[in-house]
Amino acid sequence: MKKILILLILVATFSSCTEQVKIAYVDVEELMKEYKGTKEAEATMKVKSEKLQKELDSLIGGWQNKARNYQEKSKGLSARVRAEQEQVLMLEQQQINQRQQAVQQEVQTEGQKNLESLSKEINNFVKNYAKEKGYNFVLGTTATNGTVMYGEEKADITDDVLVQLNKSFKAK
Repeated sequence: MKKILILLILVATFSSCTEQVKIAYVDVEELMKEYKGTKEAEATMKVKSEKLQKELDSLIGGWQNKARNYQEKSKGLSARVRAEQEQVLMLEQQQINQRQQAVQQEVQTEGQKNLESLSKEINNFVKNYAKEKGYNFVLGTTATNGTVMYGEEKADITDDVLVQLNKSFKAK
């Protein structure tokens, strides 16, 4: 009886030591492309970009009309008045150019924030999904590279690798 009990304890011990690691991967590009949140963010950005482009087109159209009017009337104006009007037109053109740059920067910044937010949202979802489904690791892959999107903390060797890497750097 003791032998059977010891054998059962040994089997239980060995089976717990050979716990199978569950690994999966996801195509990150596909997640980003097909996620409804991404499509909604893209649609919102498209509407905003079109609105800003209409504003810029209106500014440019107004400036072009002023430039045409100046061209038509410039021959009858004195050199001083022509210089003043040209200066006004150049300043207005510079303001339009600055507005265009500001709009491009605004759209780019907002797009980057949306991308970061979506990435964080997807990563959090994958992390929770992995825990719920019992995955130890979920690897993220793309056509060009891959990264680990989730890993159990006990399997994280970053600190040790960093210490060893820094030691090898000092040795050089």
